[in-house]
Order: sequence, then C-alpha cells, then structure tokens
Amino acid sequence: MYNRDMNPSAPIQSPQNPKVQLVRALMNQGKARLKQQAFVAEGVRLLEDGLRSDVPIKFVLYKQSSSTRSASLLDGLSKNAVELNLVEDQLFDSLSGTDHSQGVLGVFEMKSFALPDQPDFLVVPDQLRDPGNLGTILRSAEAAGAQAVLLPPGNTDAFAPKVVRSGMGAHFRLLIQHVPWDVLEHVLEGLEVFHADMQGEQIYWRTDLKQPLALLIGGEAEGISPEGAKLATSSVRIPMVGGTESLNAAVSASLLMFEVARQRTRSEL
Repeated sequence: MYNRDMNPSAPIQSPQNPKVQLVRALMNQGKARLKQQAFVAEGVRLLEDGLRSDVPIKFVLYKQSSSTRSASLLDGLSKNAVELNLVEDQLFDSLSGTDHSQGVLGVFEMKSFALPDQPDFLVVPDQLRDPGNLGTILRSAEAAGAQAVLLPPGNTDAFAPKVVRSGMGAHFRLLIQHVPWDVLEHVLEGLEVFHADMQGEQIYWRTDLKQPLALLIGGEAEGISPEGAKLATSSVRIPMVGGTESLNAAVSASLLMFEVARQRTRSEL
C-alpha cells in the first residue's frame, strides 16, 4: 500500500505554487479549462474511474490527512507513474469543492472522443444552467448508450467541478463537447431531432425511437432556445396524471434516453 511517509518531498504550503494556482483556476474559471483543455476530478471514486479510463491524467494533489480510503488509490496511481503532490491540509481545503473532502483530486486532460461517422443517438441539452441537472443528464446518457452529448452555447460548462461530480465518471467514458450552433446543425443532418415538450405531438413511448435521432432537452426555466427550435423536427411529451406542472429536466431526459435504450434493446431480442 502507498505510504505517504515515504514521499521525500515536503508538502506544498504556498498558494503561489504553480500546480495549486492551476487547480484553483480550473476549479473556478471556464476560460482556464478551455485554454488548458483540462478539468479537475475530486474524490476517490472519480479518480478510480479516471484511472481505469484512457483519459490522460496530468497530476494529483492530496492532503496530509487524506482518508484511509485514499491509500489504495494513491498506491495505484503511484504504480502507474502518476505525479503525486502532497499539499498542506488548510491549503488543500481552500481548493476543494466539497464540504467533506476525501483529500485527493486529479487534473485530467479533455480527451477528444471520436464521433461515429453516422451517429444515431445523440443528446443535445439546450439552455441547461443547473450543474447538477447537466451532470445527471451526462450520467444517464452514458448509462443509456448515447454516443455523445453535444452542448451548444447557453449551457453551463460541462467540465465545471459540480457537473463532473454529478456525472459520476461519465466524463471518462462519453463524448462530451461544447459546439457552436453551425457545427451542431451539420452534425444533426439526417437525424430526427425530438424536442421534449409538455405539449409534444407524440407520447414518448408510442414514438419510434429506433430510428437515428437526437434528443433536444430544454432547460427548466426557459425551455429550448430559438436556435434549438429551428433544429427540432418533432416533439414528444411525457404524460403526467398528477398535478405536477413539469418534471425536472434531468428526470425528463433520463426517461427519454432509457426509452430509446428499451426500444432498441427490445428490437434486438
């Protein structure tokens, strides 16, 4: 097992340390994430997911009093020649994005995943502002077998710390990319683009979702943008019998994505 006492380096104590400054910028600034093409994943489970993936890791910071659960993770990272940097507790806590940190975080590259030549299951959030909702959509998209989540302007940053935490490892297994509207329009050519809407034309489980498609998921506050509305070719609705006015965007998206998976799995049986 990894023994932090065997690390000959003294803990980083200065907030001016270049790695500390980089992590702080990546945690707080979307522009820094874009410029560096890197993001921060914090906690044992996320770093374990990252270690199992082929997404390159730049370095790890860990605190002196990091949890015992972190020991085996640090051991695995050390065996894989990952650069480990011990950080003084108070300084690490000033970087952490959680109230009860496990004392370990890693900086990963934003790896480019290749989009299939003929995609047939894409997810397009539109005006999703809430990091937790977007992270949940990413997690469900990966679980349901979506090939990519493509984010036009107006969405929150998919690589912000809260989104990464809510994504529960999706960032290491799923193509997630911010794209301009003109690029998105080109990618969606030839696909049926279903807009999720309370007044949708078709009930979602009665709709043919086996065909090549994209799901356009609008934000709870504003719905889809005018640009998104131009790309939508059909609309679907989720029937509700109670008095609730609408569902959470992440819940709606998850229901639709898993209906796609259900129909396609059933057709293969």
